[in-house]
Amino acid sequence: MSEFINNIAQRREELIAFSIGIINGGKRKNYVKRYQNAIDNLSPEDVIFVVHELVKKFNVETTKENIAKILNIFYEPLKNFPKVNPKRNSFLFYLEKENKEAEKILQDIKKLLKKVNKNKETFSSEKDKFIEYFIKFKEFEKHYSKKENILFPFFEKEYEYYTCLKVMWAFHDDIRNSINNNIKILENKNPNFKEFNIELGKFFFAVVPIIFREEFILHPFALKFFSEKDFNEMLIQSFEIGFAYIDTPIKPKILIEKEEPIKNYSKIGKLFADLETGILSHEQIKLLINHLPVDITFVDENDTVRFFSNPKHRFFTRSKAIIGRTVQNCHPHESVHIVDEIVASFKSGDKDNARFWIQMKGRFILIDYYAVRNDKNEFKGTIEVSQDITEIRKLKGEQRLLDWKK
Repeated sequence: MSEFINNIAQRREELIAFSIGIINGGKRKNYVKRYQNAIDNLSPEDVIFVVHELVKKFNVETTKENIAKILNIFYEPLKNFPKVNPKRNSFLFYLEKENKEAEKILQDIKKLLKKVNKNKETFSSEKDKFIEYFIKFKEFEKHYSKKENILFPFFEKEYEYYTCLKVMWAFHDDIRNSINNNIKILENKNPNFKEFNIELGKFFFAVVPIIFREEFILHPFALKFFSEKDFNEMLIQSFEIGFAYIDTPIKPKILIEKEEPIKNYSKIGKLFADLETGILSHEQIKLLINHLPVDITFVDENDTVRFFSNPKHRFFTRSKAIIGRTVQNCHPHESVHIVDEIVASFKSGDKDNARFWIQMKGRFILIDYYAVRNDKNEFKGTIEVSQDITEIRKLKGEQRLLDWKK
């Protein structure tokens, strides 16, 4: 057994040395020859470990810039690694089903591009068809959102070497940006075909490898480490986000572990909560919070997400999997520094509020962050409050009387 463990450790050390050599500009042929045995015998888990170590040694940006060169060399061993297919009608099963549908859209884009390349004069007349494909691909956001808000949090709780997810998330953001950039180019009165070709290349360069890495690295790892109960919970949470291109499956029942019945509890603290200015039942508290026309998220003093509200109409995706996750891991790498700056200023007492506003899907969204302090002025966490103020911004004058007809 110790020999087996040592072999894994040695193989990973060699794979890390190989990857560092490639990043530092070493000749591919020489490094492949030197570390061929480790490359030929790598596993999906080895790759996850190696990427984690690369992020530690370099950073997310450097690793992301070089990961394609490394994973291209790992492609054949990963492709040949014994693959266990996800259980039918499971969380990963539906993710892979969505991938297959997304690949059909990619093929349609390729066919149209091939047609236009034969006669570039048809580009202007075909640009609306390209736009249609990209708008259709936007629905795949549900897929990326389920990974970022459901699968990634489970991953972080189970496995300590999870920074590879930051790299994958960064590629998700590249895909999102590229979709918008392609649409923007195509919406020009006289779109530049060369400019479009370059941006389209960036789009394919991000999307296609991510599908492979998902199905041949991330999913095999997940199948090894997560239980049926975990996957069941992931699938249940998926219904909050939705499914891309496939029929909504039948929602599974919650798998509940047997619990000892609660005995000898008092109503206060168990069935009710004393809020000083009133006593409410747990149901009343939940109803009150969820009926407020805002999204609320609470992060404690240790940067851990502890709660989010569940209003009828959400602005940003949330799933129960983020509970217990650090707030930094709930954001893409590119914006983590802003989160850190806000939290640090709240903890130091320099600031008590940070405000942002964005336009999203034709709505004007106000986002406020508030520092939470106790009676001793000790920092106890951060509240994020998001509100759609589109209609509020239009208000003028006064309305003192009830007029529902307006």
